[in-house]
Amino acid sequence: MNTAIAALVRWRLGVPCILFLLLSSLDRANISFAARTMNAELGFTPAQYGFGAGVLFVGFLIGQYPSMALLQRIGMRRWMALCALLWGGAAGGMAFIDTQAQFYTLRVLVGLAEGGLAPGIVYYLSQFATERERAGTFSFPMLAIPLSVVIGAPLSGWLITTGDALGFTGWRFMFVMEALPTIVAGLAALAWLPDTPAQARWLDDAQKQWLYANAARRAGQQASNDWTVLRRPVVLLGGLLWFCLLSGAYGMIFWLPQVMQSLSDLSTLQTGFAGALPFLGLALGMYFNANHSDQTGERCWHIAAPSLLAAVALLLAWQVGPGPAALLALFIVGLGLGAAQGAFWALPTTVLTPATMAVAVVGINIFGSAGGLVMPQLMGIARQATGGFAVPTLLVVAVLVAAAVLVAAIRWVYRREFAAAMAPRN
Repeated sequence: MNTAIAALVRWRLGVPCILFLLLSSLDRANISFAARTMNAELGFTPAQYGFGAGVLFVGFLIGQYPSMALLQRIGMRRWMALCALLWGGAAGGMAFIDTQAQFYTLRVLVGLAEGGLAPGIVYYLSQFATERERAGTFSFPMLAIPLSVVIGAPLSGWLITTGDALGFTGWRFMFVMEALPTIVAGLAALAWLPDTPAQARWLDDAQKQWLYANAARRAGQQASNDWTVLRRPVVLLGGLLWFCLLSGAYGMIFWLPQVMQSLSDLSTLQTGFAGALPFLGLALGMYFNANHSDQTGERCWHIAAPSLLAAVALLLAWQVGPGPAALLALFIVGLGLGAAQGAFWALPTTVLTPATMAVAVVGINIFGSAGGLVMPQLMGIARQATGGFAVPTLLVVAVLVAAAVLVAAIRWVYRREFAAAMAPRN
């Protein structure tokens, strides 16, 4: 029965969650495509644009715990609708900005609305996922991140070109057109997403009862949040591991423009496909490794081994220099990173209780999100200080090796906790 339920959950809930994460990624990153004409029209300096691009993370980090508390209070369907309408409205409002203040305010609102999205989806799906299907269920929506890269660039470019051809300002047209699906999806969430398995009309009574007895987080058992979980080593180590895995992606992103510049003989379409190749590897690694982790029930090696593979491949990309061989190496980097990320959430959530799940998941995600603030800055400083790619590359390699070491530390902590829990009491 669990296999049939897992398939239903992935298609009935996992696919909509992919859609929401895909839309959030598009609405968060599309300013990079608008930047050239928007900055010139509005007179934004590179520093002003850079601040506006990064200030989103202020709202993103601040909003995570309040967003999770709201999810627990009002349920998934109303929470998702509210989040999507807020970030869709703010993202669409970018089409009407004329000042820096408007730019910064809307970016903070987008971050605030999207801040709790990823941990909220993990928390929500935990009541539909069994212990054995954790990796596959949690990683399935994460496919939205590499898909957003593959889809976002050509879509945004096409919308800007189309807007100009229709007599609109292209970048303003793009913001409106990419925000509309978010608003529509937010309204659809009210009718589509069940708050609990009991409300899922596509499950029969036997399946609902089976899920209630076997889900990783059984619906209705969350009475209060246990904040003491933040002091447990598993949360700190899990957060550091997630930081390392997300930071590793910046090594791939950092190298990719250099590789693409070397492939100047490709057409625009061919360049688009070549640039998407590492992110295709990310998606493939994420999907297949998560499924294999669920089939075997093993978690640690499914994270540590791909992390080391990504580290070796990144070293290879650096050694061979820009060109087709480096692009192939970056595909392997993406494959390893995706595989490690796909199996990740099944590891720290294994020892979480209903009272600690929400607090721990958000805490871990905040640690990981900090990688988006810290790693690009460190790599930029290293690149400027040395004038080459060696130190930035070795920095990311060290982070990926550290991920494997952290997996070993988490495994040791788990064994100690389980041994303590099973020890006879006097």
